[in-house]
Amino acid sequence: MKEITRRDFLGALGTATALPALDGISADDKPRERPNVILILSDDQAYGDFGCYGNTQVETPVLDRLHGESIRFSNFYVQPVCSPTRACLMTGRYCIRGDVLDTWVGVAMLRANEVTLAQALSQYGGYRTGMFGKWHLGDHYPLRPNDRGFHETLTFESGVVGQTGGPVDNHRINPILLHNGKHEQYQGYCDDIFFDGAMRFIEANRDHPFFVYIPTQAVHLPLEVPESYAARYRAKGLSDDVSKLYGMVADLDQNVGRLLAKLQDLGLEKNTIVIFLTDNGMGDPYRYNTGLRGVKGQVYEGGIKTPFFFRWPGRMQGNRDIHTIAAHIDVFPTVMGICGVPVPPGLHLDGVSLLPLLEGKELTWPDRMLYFQQARPDQEGWDVPRMYANCAARGPRYKIVMATPHGQKDFPVAQTYGTPVAMGDTELYDIQNDPNEEHNIATEHPEIVFEMRRRYEDWFSDVTRDLESPVRNQVGSTHENPVRLAAQDMRGPNAPDAPWHWSKVHHMAKTEPGGAGYYELQVARSGQYRVTLTYGPADGMEIPVIKPGKAFLGVGNITKEKPLEAGVASVSFDVDLNAGPCRLESVFTGQRSDNQVVSPFLIDVEYLKA
Repeated sequence: MKEITRRDFLGALGTATALPALDGISADDKPRERPNVILILSDDQAYGDFGCYGNTQVETPVLDRLHGESIRFSNFYVQPVCSPTRACLMTGRYCIRGDVLDTWVGVAMLRANEVTLAQALSQYGGYRTGMFGKWHLGDHYPLRPNDRGFHETLTFESGVVGQTGGPVDNHRINPILLHNGKHEQYQGYCDDIFFDGAMRFIEANRDHPFFVYIPTQAVHLPLEVPESYAARYRAKGLSDDVSKLYGMVADLDQNVGRLLAKLQDLGLEKNTIVIFLTDNGMGDPYRYNTGLRGVKGQVYEGGIKTPFFFRWPGRMQGNRDIHTIAAHIDVFPTVMGICGVPVPPGLHLDGVSLLPLLEGKELTWPDRMLYFQQARPDQEGWDVPRMYANCAARGPRYKIVMATPHGQKDFPVAQTYGTPVAMGDTELYDIQNDPNEEHNIATEHPEIVFEMRRRYEDWFSDVTRDLESPVRNQVGSTHENPVRLAAQDMRGPNAPDAPWHWSKVHHMAKTEPGGAGYYELQVARSGQYRVTLTYGPADGMEIPVIKPGKAFLGVGNITKEKPLEAGVASVSFDVDLNAGPCRLESVFTGQRSDNQVVSPFLIDVEYLKA
């Protein structure tokens, strides 16, 4: 069957027929109301950051209660970093299919023809949709959440409030946020503001089925939280960092409580599904994590295993555990099935509906395999995933890990992103009997390793078959002008360092090639554009200029340069561009006595006229 495209899918929405009722869900003979769905995704919250999982230091009374009232999946998995997990959640497909490989350097933008859960529910099922929090799948049209099926959005650029691309000197307390794509100043703490926005949206749409997505900032770095939340943990003698982090957990817990109370006050509790999970493992190894091995960025259990709570008090009995393996890719088909919205024929999903398990039906579950890969770019083949590199495959009992070449235990993950792991270095764990991955049994069972690697190879070949890299930033569109290009989307093997560190190598500066990053653009309209380059972190830091220099710009087949006076932070070029794809590259040089170069921190591209 031919795989449906996003354009075909959206075009077919106008001919949608009546949607079927769910088998076995209706409580009486009256037509069943479609349930509301709230999906809460916390950021970098570890499996052990909950009292219900044995943490005696953190206080999570609401989340513990939610755990007690929910159907829980004890073996639920996500990707080891956030943007890939978010892509899987939104599409029901492995993130690699949508060209989301990592969290930055231009490979955290979800391809525009991928169909999101919000699009499917709103345009095919009549749902009102709202998103409040962290998107991190593209900051510019047509990749923003308000372009991807959400009617109401309250979010921010990049992956953290105050990171590249957003307003200067922005913070989580009293932040400037994007409300439906426009910057607005808010008072208060960002996660409180997100939950406030979600509750206003719910109240305004109480008479319609709604889908609300709340991806929080808690507990991602930097550790910024009102002091009142951290003080209670300092009083227990915990470190400053852990106190702030647990303070963020406490704020999250309080907000979930406010949300649940709002549903009860509005009479929506029984017909509203609340799903809670986290986006990856903890970002550091210094706090309680139930004994799980590994951290964020790694494919050991501590990097990819997450809580998963499913609460629907009016329809399904809670306080029970399901031990079948499941993952982020299953959320899309599960929600679609429960809401009675059919997946369009030909739209290929990697996930499966968990509805039969949630309903407690007696059935034989298929022998499925789940796959995880953290394909952070490196110097060689930087913008494509690499087979056998920092990846894992998890079956019902066994799991292979390909992350530690040469047999070095807990080899630093940053050094293994681009390093394929040989057959002899592949680790094998019996997760059913060894959940903390303490005993590598690969040498005892080479036949299992071989078969699981073979299945991983088949999966890798499948998900990389139709890659359409690069995903481009669109400029000159009538939907967004100007466009601010930030270091988040700068591509190339040197992009991680280019805006922050001086380098002696760059072909635009008449030295060796390869010292800076670049942007892949899609020019929407032919005409005159103004490109403004800004050097230096946009956080009020003094520009370390030593002497005058030059600014170099290359865009399409145009190359320009201008002198730069000492102390000048930005410079503009007017260029004529043709519609279509092109590459933009730029550096500043001559600012240092040793003639080093650095890339702009921000680049504004504005369409001026035809």
